[in-house]
Amino acid sequence: MIVGRIIGWILVTAAVAIFARDILASIDTGSLAMMSAGELWFRIDNGSLNLAQAVTQRYLFPSLWDPVIVTVLIWPATAVLGVPGMILARLCRRRPRKEGMFR
Repeated sequence: MIVGRIIGWILVTAAVAIFARDILASIDTGSLAMMSAGELWFRIDNGSLNLAQAVTQRYLFPSLWDPVIVTVLIWPATAVLGVPGMILARLCRRRPRKEGMFR
C-alpha cells in the first residue's frame, strides 16, 4: 500500500507543478492556456509518444488510439495526473488499526 500512496502523491505533486507552470505562463501571456497531456508527453519524450501510437494502432486495437487515447491526450495535464493521483493516494491511505477482541 505504501507504493501506491507514494505514486499517488508523486502524481499529485506533478499536477500541482504543472498547474503552477500554467498559472505563470498565463500571467506572462495574459490569457489562460492549460498544457494538455499530449503536449506534456511530447515535451518530455516525443519519441515514446510516436512509439505508443504506432504500437497501439498496429498491434493492439487500431481504433483505440483515435477516439480514446487522443481524447485523454487533449485533456489538461493537471487533470490527467491529479485525479488518478488523488484517487490512488486516497485508496492506499494508512488506515487506523481496529482495536478489539479479534485482531
